[in-house]
Amino acid sequence: MPIRAAVTLAATAIGTVLLFSFRTPPAAPIATLAPSSTSSSSSTPSPTATPSAAPPSGGASPTPTATPTPTPAASGLKSGSFTGQTYANPYGNVQVQVVISGGKITDVKTIQYPNGHQQSVFINSQALPLLREEVLQTQSAKINIIGGATFTSEGYAQSVQSALDLARA
Repeated sequence: MPIRAAVTLAATAIGTVLLFSFRTPPAAPIATLAPSSTSSSSSTPSPTATPSAAPPSGGASPTPTATPTPTPAASGLKSGSFTGQTYANPYGNVQVQVVISGGKITDVKTIQYPNGHQQSVFINSQALPLLREEVLQTQSAKINIIGGATFTSEGYAQSVQSALDLARA
């Protein structure tokens, strides 16, 4: 029986690992190589690391500039609750209701989601809150796909978009 427990544990661990959103971390500063300023008897200059974000050699520090705050992608939306279309996938239907107040998405309620199998229930219990948070943060249907819940993510985004289309009509 220990083998069965190990397989179950491994399957559960794999299912959990696959539910992370695919995001690219911010890029780290790049170091460039520059010849050393000290003279050496060797004919090859020794490289030194210089951060790419270093101030110009003139000694002047860069001046920060104000950037305009972007308007939310959901601007121009009517207030109210808008139910998106139902989107079918191999595991079940996905449908959401989007709540808009003052031109902003304030809530997303899941009406239908794949729940016909225990694994679908487990996956969606983790994926749906992440998808809701994505919509609230981006204020649009342009959200990241959740690995392991690809069909649910795609249907969720499509249902959100159809609800936003109703809010603009």
